[in-house]
Order: sequence, then structure tokens, then C-alpha cells
Amino acid sequence: MMHEQQRQRVFEVAKSALIVLSAYDEMQLSGDMAAPFLQESSFWWLTGIEEAGWKLILDGSRKKSTLVRPARSQVDVVFNGRMTDQQVCEISRIDRIIDIDDFEKELRQLRRHHSIVQTIDNIHYGDTMHLNPAQNELNKTLKRIFDSVQSCNQMIAGLRAIKQPEELKRMQKAIDVTTRAFQDVREILDSCRSENEIEAEFTYRFRRADALHAYEPIVASGKNACTLHYIANNAKVDARDTVLIDIGARVDGYSADITRTYCRNPTKRQRAVHEAVLKAQKKVIALIAPGLPVSEYVKKGDMIMREALHDLGLLDDLSDDSTFRKYFPHAMSHGLGVDTHDSLGSPRCLEVGMVITVEPGIYIEEEGIGVRIEDDILVTNDGSRNLSGALSTAL
Repeated sequence: MMHEQQRQRVFEVAKSALIVLSAYDEMQLSGDMAAPFLQESSFWWLTGIEEAGWKLILDGSRKKSTLVRPARSQVDVVFNGRMTDQQVCEISRIDRIIDIDDFEKELRQLRRHHSIVQTIDNIHYGDTMHLNPAQNELNKTLKRIFDSVQSCNQMIAGLRAIKQPEELKRMQKAIDVTTRAFQDVREILDSCRSENEIEAEFTYRFRRADALHAYEPIVASGKNACTLHYIANNAKVDARDTVLIDIGARVDGYSADITRTYCRNPTKRQRAVHEAVLKAQKKVIALIAPGLPVSEYVKKGDMIMREALHDLGLLDDLSDDSTFRKYFPHAMSHGLGVDTHDSLGSPRCLEVGMVITVEPGIYIEEEGIGVRIEDDILVTNDGSRNLSGALSTAL
């Protein structure tokens, strides 16, 4: 039901446009082993299908949706198992399913009424990350048939940014699973002697709750926390070190993203840094309200962090951008939803229904201290609600 409603939202905004999307392809891990598969998020958001190779056609002129079934060998079916058409229809509530052999024929028929087609643009996230080839292959096909291929990234991102009731229900479930795991692990944290042992405790609780990790967990003790995306999680934990844990469960397709920093025997300096981060987070959360310009939110959040660094003796000149970014090198917030870093599109203001993280952090590599506190915040009619507020922020 949810995915059908998402398609209706697209039809309402896109009017009579033709939109064609692709699921991701499977990728090689090693030899004949496939890498763990995670679906292209907008395709999943519109269909609920978690298998590789499918295509989706949204014909806005007729308000009809078509899924295109990928080719499957008998060997593939025997070894990996595949969804039946009935299962696909039950999940997606799609209008019809056609075979991949009929895909281009279907597109050419649609070309009679649509000279323009919209699709998702691949976005590069760094020189070291290779893109899944599925979208580029689809683009080649679309360019052969249509006069113009245009992006629908911003339109779909804008719709995904405003969470619907069922989406919020799933997100709260993921957040609650994560919160309970944090609470359980906090009780036994003093007995954990390594980062990987802490990670294992979370993984055990997630799987018992029928949840997955929404992203590679970060369990970073001491100076490791100054590497923002530290995922080795294999160092010994000293009782004198802070331990930064950035982790989130994925439940029913939606993600949580929570960070807490703990210390068994904190020093006065560690307490001061933690208190500065916590005070900054409270101030930033208090800013959140519908209608607040995003640019103003970013500007005020940065100033709050500059003042926190100044109070700790780390930033003499509030206008010193280089030193500021040395100790606070990342953004204050990002969207959250199907993706852990969910695109919000290009909003000018915060809007009711958006879910964003608030995650101030201070990283002092020369002192071996890294502290971040992160919560998941829903923008509401009267301000905001901390969806992960049940979890203590205590050091």
C-alpha cells in the first residue's frame, strides 16, 4: 500500500510525464560470489522490490505503473530463488508486469506520446567509489529512443523528504531498536575490551530484532574517533579513552542514525568536550521549526559550534574558518529515511515531515579526543520532536 501511495504522489507532481527507473544490478564480490545487495533507494521507495535487475515505468498520462521482469536463468532460480509475479504484485501493487524482452517495444510505443523521458541521474560521491552500472545502461537505451532524457532526481528527492505516516512509523521502529541496543550495550560496556566486541553486541541485538545495520557501524575509541568514517573497529579499548559509537538499525526499509560517546573513567577535559557538544546540540535542536531557511539554520549552527570551540580554548578567532573546520569538519545535519544520508532535494526552508539528524562533534586529534552526539529529529507543526530522545546522552 505504501509504495502505491508513493507512486500516486509522483503522478500528482509529475503530471503527464513519463518516468523510467532501474533497480540496481548485482555486483561481484569475489569469483562467483555476489556482493551483498542493497536496492537503489528511489526504486525501492516506489516499488518495495529488493531484487536486482527490475525496471519501472511510470506513465503519467495514463497514471499507470509497469514493472519489467529481468531475465532469469534456471540456474539462477535454483541457486538464489526469485520472486514470483504474484509476490511482486502483493508487495508493489503494480498495475502490470512485462518481460524484459518486451521492454524496448514498450518504450517505443510510449515514444508515440512522449518525446521526453525522465530518469534518475547517477551522482558521483568521490573518485574512489564506482557507480552501479544499471542506471548508465538504462540511459543508453532511453537515449536511443527518446528525443530528450531529463533528470527527476530533485522531484523525487523532494517527495521523499516529506515523510508520510507509514514511513515515520517504520523509522520510529528502527530508532527504537537502535535505542534499546544502545541501552543494553551501555550496561555491559565496561566489560568490553575491544571495539569489535562492542560492535558484535549491537549486531546480535539487531539481528534478534529482525533488523540489519543501516550502514557500516563506527565504534571508535580514543584518537580513532578523529577519523570520521572509521569502520575498522578492531582496536583495544582503554578505560581512559572516549568511545564514540555511531550506529543505526534498518527496519522495513528505513534507517536510524544515532551517535553517543561514552567513557569509563573520563578526565576533566573529556567531560568538558562532551558537555560542550551536548550544549551545542540542544541549542541547534531548539532552532528547528518549519519555515526556517536552511541557509539560516546552517549559519546559526556553525556559529554555535564556533562558540563551543572558543569556550574550550580551541578557536581564538570566531572567523577563523580553517581552525573551525579542523575541529568540526562535517555538516551539522543530513536527511534521514530510506537512505542514511537521505537527500532533501533543494529546499529553501525546513518543512513539516522532514527528518534530519543533528550531530555536532568536536575532534581533537592532538589530545586523542573525539566526541559526537547525534539524534534523529522530526520537523513538526510546532517545532520539532526528537525521535531518539529516549536514549540518554550521558558520558
